[in-house]
Amino acid sequence: MEDGRIRIVDIAEELGLSTATVSNVIHGKTKKISDETVKRVQQLLEERQYIPSMAGILLAQNDSKIIGVVVNDHEKYEGHTLEDQFISASVNALAKEIGRAEKFLMLKVTDQWNEIPKFASMWNMEGMVLIGFCEQDYKKLREQMHIPFVVYDGYMESSGNLVNIEVDHFDGGVQAGRCLKSMGHRKVLCISDNTICMDRERFMGLKSEIPDAELMVIPMEQKARHTFYREHLEEIKSYSAVFAVSDYYAMDLIQFLKSVEISVPEDLSVVGFDDVRECETFVPPLTTIKQDYRQRAALAVDRLQQLKEGRCRDQNVKLPVTLIERGSVRDVNMHKSQD
Repeated sequence: MEDGRIRIVDIAEELGLSTATVSNVIHGKTKKISDETVKRVQQLLEERQYIPSMAGILLAQNDSKIIGVVVNDHEKYEGHTLEDQFISASVNALAKEIGRAEKFLMLKVTDQWNEIPKFASMWNMEGMVLIGFCEQDYKKLREQMHIPFVVYDGYMESSGNLVNIEVDHFDGGVQAGRCLKSMGHRKVLCISDNTICMDRERFMGLKSEIPDAELMVIPMEQKARHTFYREHLEEIKSYSAVFAVSDYYAMDLIQFLKSVEISVPEDLSVVGFDDVRECETFVPPLTTIKQDYRQRAALAVDRLQQLKEGRCRDQNVKLPVTLIERGSVRDVNMHKSQD
């Protein structure tokens, strides 16, 4: 032990383990280590308040300037969570805003909510931003974490050390529906992998403009989804337009439609949600609902600071969205008049 700081060798000696074993537990390389040993190491790390040497000086000051960003490694990403364009755009915007605040970003991808408090305490984080977890996870985390944290689309009333920042999902659906209706579309399909939370709000917004709009629940896994599309192809073709609850699903659908020689927008119009970078260069360019990643990231960093200083009053924030019209929607009215 040097200068009162716990080292890996100290933990290893106390547990009668090798330093390599302790180091592997710290860095998540536990495939060849028994669950019992992992638990013993983690417990002692927490008890001894082990501080990784790379951040030792900052952490010793109890002002680490480290903001943790944790993304849910959801099954729908099929092992490519950080390659998802919504996730990458969100993390990129957070990296810039956290850097602008002269703080450091530390990123973790996990589908286990109970790993988050350990992650936070090990690095003595001063705040966290959580993306993609569900309401019950946030409730448990609020009970276990005392540091301030911001959630994206949390779907819960915020209080204490938590702020929820969401976009106006319902209005996004309204704008998509209004656009399609103005172009003569009345038979519209919404595709989503679930029927709750933000996807439900987006569908209900669409339905407020186009009452006869229908919802089709699609598989999360791409191979199964394309099989599903083939099985329901005649039903899909009976609609004049599709509103996908994400750009990923919109562009994936367009690619599938191309494979079965259905043209967008000539045969079927498609609208997405998020306005990821690929939308503009995609063929055809995707009409979508734009959310401002930088604005949300800037608010997240600002609210973390306000929570830290005990002066945060607005703990539920809803940001506006904007329709971006491109080439994936056909004006049915124009073609009717020509006929």
